Amino acid sequence: MSAARLLFAITALVFLALSRQTCNAKGKGNRHHCSPSSCGSIHNISYPFRLNSDPNHCGVPGYNLSCQNNLTVLKSKTGGKYYVQAINYNNYTIRLVDAGVEKGNCSSLPRNSMSYYNFTAGDIAPYRLSSWTYDRSKNILFLNCPKPVKAPLYLNASPCLNGSYPCNSLFPESKTGYPYVKVGRTRASDVMNSCRIVLMVMTSLLGKDGNIFNSTTYLDIHQELAYGFELSWSHVYCGSCGWPFKYINDCIIGEENHVDCGVNSLIRGVVLAAGIVEFMGIIVGLHLVVCLCAIPCVIISLLHKCRKRHLSLYGTIEDFLQSHNNLMPVRYSYSDLKNMTNGFSHKLGEGGYGSVYKGKLRSGHNAAIKMLSKSQADGQDFINEVATIGMIHHVNVVRLIGFCVDGSKRALVYDFMPNGSLDRSIFSAEQCTALTWKNTYEIALGVARGIEYLHEGCNMQILHFDIKPHNILLDDNLVPKISDFGLAKLYALDKSIVPLTAARGTMGYMAPELFYKNIGGVSYKADVYSFGMLLLEMIGRRKNLNPLAEHSSQIYFPFYVHGQMVKGENVNEVGDATEEENTMIKKMTIVALWCIQLKPSDRPSMKKVLEMLQGSLESLQVPPKPLLYPEEELVPKIEDQANETESSSSTLS
Repeated sequence: MSAARLLFAITALVFLALSRQTCNAKGKGNRHHCSPSSCGSIHNISYPFRLNSDPNHCGVPGYNLSCQNNLTVLKSKTGGKYYVQAINYNNYTIRLVDAGVEKGNCSSLPRNSMSYYNFTAGDIAPYRLSSWTYDRSKNILFLNCPKPVKAPLYLNASPCLNGSYPCNSLFPESKTGYPYVKVGRTRASDVMNSCRIVLMVMTSLLGKDGNIFNSTTYLDIHQELAYGFELSWSHVYCGSCGWPFKYINDCIIGEENHVDCGVNSLIRGVVLAAGIVEFMGIIVGLHLVVCLCAIPCVIISLLHKCRKRHLSLYGTIEDFLQSHNNLMPVRYSYSDLKNMTNGFSHKLGEGGYGSVYKGKLRSGHNAAIKMLSKSQADGQDFINEVATIGMIHHVNVVRLIGFCVDGSKRALVYDFMPNGSLDRSIFSAEQCTALTWKNTYEIALGVARGIEYLHEGCNMQILHFDIKPHNILLDDNLVPKISDFGLAKLYALDKSIVPLTAARGTMGYMAPELFYKNIGGVSYKADVYSFGMLLLEMIGRRKNLNPLAEHSSQIYFPFYVHGQMVKGENVNEVGDATEEENTMIKKMTIVALWCIQLKPSDRPSMKKVLEMLQGSLESLQVPPKPLLYPEEELVPKIEDQANETESSSSTLS
């Protein structure tokens, strides 16, 4: 092929890529001179739609509708049946309702699943969920749970659906299950344990009047189901711009129902069709030569980049260690660790960070060796931990004995804690260490002292961001040690609000300001919140959230505890505490409730926490009921606290 032909072909492609074409969206329908059809309340059935009784040329294949019992029916490729509620020729949408949904009968349910997957699988083709229709729709999830669920995002559907269960194949466990619906986007973690997803459907976000639907009860949801959802069919007109344009996924709808079809969206089609035909000879020849020369170069380049990345990683850590060579911890080799752990034979535990092994130092003292996983590619968690713990010397912070940086191997060597982590002592059914209330109180004081030291006792402010029972270790005298500083951040002491680009921590212990920016900035008060949640779990010997609790008031433990304190009743459910121990429990409870207040400004500092724990019970006031969300109306209403009228100024006698 000559250079002139090559230049001509390139010029033609560039021209196509830069040009755009506008086509009349109504033109094709007008050419066929078909009168609109009607069925029931739908009076404007015209191109591209047609009834089965209309001539074939009046519509486009795939857009056939039928008229059954005076209702306009659309059937999907998978056999799903939908009733057409409206066809809009201005914004190119069609509104559908599942045939199983009856208006005014809240026990009726959709028969077909309708979610984003249906569009990716082509079940509803040629209709599509365009960006416009996607923004105007929302997801509805039908669930069946074996037990009642108390969660703000779960709407109870029992009043409507219990009676229809025996007749509905979607809920075979009708006599034992509890039906719920959840509105909006749902992650796997949002589905409560043992609940089963029955159906996923879509509804319109806006009603007929253009206002957003108010989805506060299942009756509201059913009205939305009866209103229907919208799908797009605008892309059908791209074919009227010429044969290449029918492969474009989206058309831009302009004024007067014109569809703007851009050739720049067609580059892939041109290259695969006309471009390949025009360039076949040259492309094959050039690619053959280029591939023979380039493949070895690419392989060498990839190997070089891979090696450079690893060297950069190790260089980052080595640079850090060189600049902090005055740190007390000892540097070990990987072979040293193998000898210390007897070939890593005694594993103590495992987590997302890696594995922990028991070892013995040359001095004869036991140690815990944490081998970091390779997933921590940038070594930042390693640097955080060495930099943070390496300069800390406090009785309530775990001591870093040494570390290892040997090729790709990275490890941290700590003092061995024979009583393990606190969660083993408070959550396990066969508690490894029987904690008395005196022990619990002393552990709470120790953890508070450790956090207070991190916040104010060093030349830098250290925020831990992951205070939880698993990260509190107990030595042989049950002295608590704060561990795992992989998420820790160091800031200047005068920084009251710290910059943070992403939430960090463990769900259930993370402060609300990490999610809701409007309630206050992120500060040391985030650790105070985590300490409060930790303290409540120490008091209750249970997780703060327990969906399987016998009483609804105990599902979220902080609510139950607050209710008990306001009523002047014991928080200790076992009832085996002495008067002195009950005083300790009440003090810890009040302090914990202050620590988990929604707004950071309402929480005390750790210094104040220590004063409250060590002060008299009479000087402490019960704080307001803790909130889960900034919007008070989103907090679940707990049955046992429905008549609560006490104010936040209540005191204990």
